[in-house]
Amino acid sequence: MPPMPANRGQTGPTTVDKLKMGAMMGGTVGVIIGFIFGTVNIFRYGAGQHGIMRTLGQYMLGSGATFGFFMSIGSVIRTDASPIAAEAFARAQRRPMIMAQQAYRPRDQ
Repeated sequence: MPPMPANRGQTGPTTVDKLKMGAMMGGTVGVIIGFIFGTVNIFRYGAGQHGIMRTLGQYMLGSGATFGFFMSIGSVIRTDASPIAAEAFARAQRRPMIMAQQAYRPRDQ
């Protein structure tokens, strides 16, 4: 059995994980947008010499790659947080320091 890690607190995803997550989300959105714009342009102007599927695929691939690239860069930039924000997040996640030992009961008068 492997030893327990020294840091038992919650750890978030690494920068590379966030890069991959941003690329996947951006790529998915880009492919959908490319499908919509590609379909509209094929209806308006025709498919051209390459045919419908190749033209639509080019729109989808180009849009997905572009949006995925910029979304991954944006997610990495957003990861770069200030130490003040990281400390505030850690304080918000920890347990309260003052806890009641027993329930409060008012005195009889």
